[in-house]
Amino acid sequence: MKRFVSCTLGLGVASGAAAASYAAWEARQYTLREVQVPVLPAGHDAIRVLHLSDIHMTPEQRNKQEWLASLADLQPDLVINTGDNLAHRDAVPYVVDHLAGLLDVPGAYVMGSNDYFEPGFRNPLAYLLPDRGNRHIGTPQMPWRDLKAAFDRDGWVDLTNGFGELTVRGTRISFAGVDDPHLGYDRLDEVAGPADQSADLRLAVVHAPYLRVLDQFAGDGYDAIIAGHTHGGQVCLPTLDGRGRALTTNCDLEPARAKGLHRHPADSEPGGAGSSWLHVSAGLGTNPYVRLRVACRPEATLMTLTAKA
Repeated sequence: MKRFVSCTLGLGVASGAAAASYAAWEARQYTLREVQVPVLPAGHDAIRVLHLSDIHMTPEQRNKQEWLASLADLQPDLVINTGDNLAHRDAVPYVVDHLAGLLDVPGAYVMGSNDYFEPGFRNPLAYLLPDRGNRHIGTPQMPWRDLKAAFDRDGWVDLTNGFGELTVRGTRISFAGVDDPHLGYDRLDEVAGPADQSADLRLAVVHAPYLRVLDQFAGDGYDAIIAGHTHGGQVCLPTLDGRGRALTTNCDLEPARAKGLHRHPADSEPGGAGSSWLHVSAGLGTNPYVRLRVACRPEATLMTLTAKA
């Protein structure tokens, strides 16, 4: 009996170690995902948008840095960065240097909670519990002002509780964005109101896709909302299609829309009043102390904006 118990425990330990090893491997399998979003007026040229989110960079992550730099070879027309670039207080130059080939491209950005506060060790199971955004109380701040200064210097549009505008391939794009709702930093009252109907395209940008923000932007008439934060669930149940089934989103968005392209509200039809496309990135990184992913590879997304059907 003792031998049986010992063997069972040994198999359990070995299985756990194998699972952890796989999850650590998957967290480094950087993937480019591609989607088409039919939001442009008829006759407008397609626009290639690179959506980056949740990079969570640390200085020693060389493979991630090289992969991030290689994205400039895609030659996108527009870059949208939905925050959580940092995971170490010395990471700003590593982010900026490896985004250098993209900072010359028209871009827009918002910050996330991990741009503002240092990460700490967390039990992965804690992500399954409610998070009111107050876990950062007393946590040291990150050098987010340096990151913002670099993005601003290179001409990216800061959408922190504000508006912006860019013309890309002849299409005039009107933007709105909010600071991180996960921390309660969003000031929806400052950006609420009908989207600019004189623009060719209206895009809203947010780090954490909380429903109050999505509802506001969709109701205001934005054609698409771009978000991150969820890590796609990060540790998902494997599925036959390979996309994985998220168990949590670390916000009040339902797990079925933890990543990828969806509608908001979820049951709305394209072109319906008060509805938008919603794209949520599963992101490129993780908390550096819990660098694990299961059935949810780290990603950047190349979104091709096309004419509406």
